[in-house]
Amino acid sequence: MKKFPKDFVWGGATSSYQIEGAWNEDGKGPSIWDVFCMIPGKVANGDTGNIACDHYHRLEEDVALMKKLGLKAYRFSISWPRIIPAGRGKVNDKGLAFYSKLIDLLLENDIEPWVTLYHWDLPAALEFEMDGWLGEEISDAFAKYADVCFEAFGDRVKNWITINEAWVVAILGYGHGVFAPGKKSNDLPYLAGHNLLKAHGKAVDIYRKKYQKSQKGRIGITNNCDWREPLTNSQADKEAAERALEFFIAWFADPIYKGDYPESMKSRLGKRLPSFTNEEIALIKDSSDFFGLNHYTTMYAADSTGKIEEGSVYGNGGLSEDQDVNLSVDPNWKLTDMQWAIVPWGCQKLLEWLAARYDNPEIYITENGCAFDDILKDGKVEDADRIAFFEGYLTAVHAAIQNGVNMGGYFIWSLMDNFEWASGYDKKFGITYIEKETLNRIPKDSALWYAEVIRKGGFESKM
Repeated sequence: MKKFPKDFVWGGATSSYQIEGAWNEDGKGPSIWDVFCMIPGKVANGDTGNIACDHYHRLEEDVALMKKLGLKAYRFSISWPRIIPAGRGKVNDKGLAFYSKLIDLLLENDIEPWVTLYHWDLPAALEFEMDGWLGEEISDAFAKYADVCFEAFGDRVKNWITINEAWVVAILGYGHGVFAPGKKSNDLPYLAGHNLLKAHGKAVDIYRKKYQKSQKGRIGITNNCDWREPLTNSQADKEAAERALEFFIAWFADPIYKGDYPESMKSRLGKRLPSFTNEEIALIKDSSDFFGLNHYTTMYAADSTGKIEEGSVYGNGGLSEDQDVNLSVDPNWKLTDMQWAIVPWGCQKLLEWLAARYDNPEIYITENGCAFDDILKDGKVEDADRIAFFEGYLTAVHAAIQNGVNMGGYFIWSLMDNFEWASGYDKKFGITYIEKETLNRIPKDSALWYAEVIRKGGFESKM
C-alpha cells in the first residue's frame, strides 16, 4: 500500500475558459481566446469555448460530482473578463456572484477552493489597448483585478495561485503563436515572461499588505515543467539538460526563489532578456508561499552544438535556438493522445531537482494527467490507460516523498473532458466523460479509482 501523508491534499483541476461556456452572458466581456477561436484554422475543427462544458449553468451538478468523488480540494480559475469585462474599470457584479456561489457551494461540501487568478483568458480589450502581456501597464491592471478578487472572495478562499504556466503564455502565445494571442517571435516571449513575473509580484504584494493577515490565506504561482534527461552521459548533454530545465522552469522560479533569472539565460540572451529593477526584485523575490507545479512528460536533451534538429522547437522550454538543445523521446515509451511520453520516473527526478535547487519548498502538483481517446460503451468509460498513468505518476510522487521532498498535494488534470485549447474537443483529459450532445457527466473508471485513492489516502501499487 502506497500511503500518503494524512494532510495530503487530493484535488481535481479545471480552468474557466475550458469549462464554463456562457462566453457572452451576464455582462462577461470577450477574452483573447474568444477572439482567437473566431480566426479560421486556429483551433481544431473550428471548436470554441462558447458553450464548453456549460459549467456556468451546471454549478450545483458539478459540485455534487466533486462531492461524490470525495475531492478534498478543487482548483479552478476565475475569468478576468467575467469579473472586469474591459480588463480594467467597471466590475461586473454578476461575475462576482457566480464565483461567490461556486465558492460557497464548495465549502458547504467540505471541498477547499484553490483559486487561479489567470489561466490564459486575458480580457481582449487589454490585448487591443495595451498590447496584452507585452504592455508596460499590464502588470498594474492585473494587480488591480487581483485586488478585486481578494476583497470579494478572500474571506473564504485560503489558497491563491496568481498565474498558471507563464511559460505557456509566453512561448505558445508570443513565440510559436499557436495559442492566443497568436504572435510569433523569438524575442517577445522574454518580454511577456518578464511582465507576467511583475504582475505576479505586484498581486502578491497587495495580498500580503492588505489581506493576508486578516484572511489568513496563502498565495503562490504555478509553473509548468517537463523533465529533461541527458541523452548520454557526456558532460555536454548533462549541461544541455540542465540548460533546458533552466530555460523552462528556472526562467520563472529563479526570480522568485533567488531574485534573478538563471545565469545561463542572462549570458545567452544578453539584452533580449529584460532586467529587473531593485524595486521589482523586492516584490518578486520570496513571493510564493508554496511551489505550484504542472507536470506531464519527459524528454531526452542533447547538446545541439548550434544545429537544431527539425521538429525540436515545438514544446521546448524556451526557444530552442537560444538553448542549443535537441529534444527526443525513447521510441519504446508509451505516448498519450497528445503524443506526450509517459515517463513516471521523470516526475520523481524533477521533484527532487526542484527540492535541491529551491531549498525544498512545499510543492503541490497542481496539474498532472493524460489524454486518451475514451469511448463511451454501455454507459461506462473503461480508461485503464489513464488509471495506469496515475498509478505510475503517484508512485513517483510517493517515492519523492520517501526521499524527503516536501509534497503538499496532488491535483488531477482534469476533472472533466473540456476545451483543450488549440486541440478543441479532440483531446480528452477528463476523469469525467462529457457526452457531446447532452453534456451529461459520466464518471470514467479513473474517477471511481481516484475516489478510492482519496478515501484510503493511498493505493495498492502493482508497480
